[in-house]
Amino acid sequence: MLSSVLNSSVAINVNIQIIRVFTKMREMLLTHKDLLIQMEEIRKKVSGQDEKIELVFNYLKQFIKEQEKPRTSIGYKTKKD
Repeated sequence: MLSSVLNSSVAINVNIQIIRVFTKMREMLLTHKDLLIQMEEIRKKVSGQDEKIELVFNYLKQFIKEQEKPRTSIGYKTKKD
């Protein structure tokens, strides 16, 4: 605040540098904010995959159990008397 009140070339240069620093800080924060938002979106997409993978394994287990059961024969059956 003092650099904006004083009327010298040094005070003016300091004031300009302060504004540039705060501008750069704001840009960096916005960049990091965008990265955080993207990381959060990726985390949300990945977080639901565990249940889906478990569901696929459950279906595979059911399929294997069905394959283990003896199958009924298909085709021409002879008459047994």
